[in-house]
Amino acid sequence: MQHEIASRDEWLKARVALLAKEKAFTRAQEEMSAQRRALPWVKIDKEYVFDSRSGKVTLADLFGGRSQLFLKHFMKGPGQGQQCVGCSLEVDHIEGLMAHLENHDVSYVAVARAPISEIETLRKAMGWHFPWVSSFHSDFNYDFNVSFIPREVAEKNAYYNYRQTDPGLEDLSGESVFYKDDDGQIFHTYSAFSRGGEQFLGIYGYLDVMPKGRNETGPHYNLVDWARPKNMYGKGGMVGNNGRYHEPDCACSLHE
Repeated sequence: MQHEIASRDEWLKARVALLAKEKAFTRAQEEMSAQRRALPWVKIDKEYVFDSRSGKVTLADLFGGRSQLFLKHFMKGPGQGQQCVGCSLEVDHIEGLMAHLENHDVSYVAVARAPISEIETLRKAMGWHFPWVSSFHSDFNYDFNVSFIPREVAEKNAYYNYRQTDPGLEDLSGESVFYKDDDGQIFHTYSAFSRGGEQFLGIYGYLDVMPKGRNETGPHYNLVDWARPKNMYGKGGMVGNNGRYHEPDCACSLHE
């Protein structure tokens, strides 16, 4: 790896010049965050019921007595054997933050369309402890545009990330935010999909300042080039462009 080498004074001059750009970028981020919070809200009138490991729960229950709820749309459909490495990487960030979020009036819950038994199998295998529910018996994933009916996948035409596109799969990922007022009314305030979810991948903050940066050099030029389930590093396997991890002994057509 070759790079320009400078004296300490030359480096300091360049660093101070970059600092001015970093400060401008920080101010722009703050302005963008304010614009997100200023978005109008949509009242949720539909009753959503999920399956949890302790039984049926409603959307209101997921707030856990707090007024703000962050929902991670985890990309896991019924019968899906391979796990999404991007979703897995994202939720790996959360457990150290849970106490801080909850103390700051924020509840965090993951939701997937897979049955709760399949979710629990993955959760236990990965050692995750955050709340996770199933929308298998609910329209929730479809209403929030992260799951698609087979016809939409076959026709390569579904509404995802605020446009009509080829979803490629029946289940994709995203993040949604909700607010519950003192009267118990629930409002949808924000959602992000695709690369919009990078703001919740704290590891990128570290990689972006490293000499090699994100080092996503192909074949897909995104995190699937390097990210693996945390218990599979150094054990081989591969990740398809759809983000699903395949173990070394997987006999699916991707390995042919």
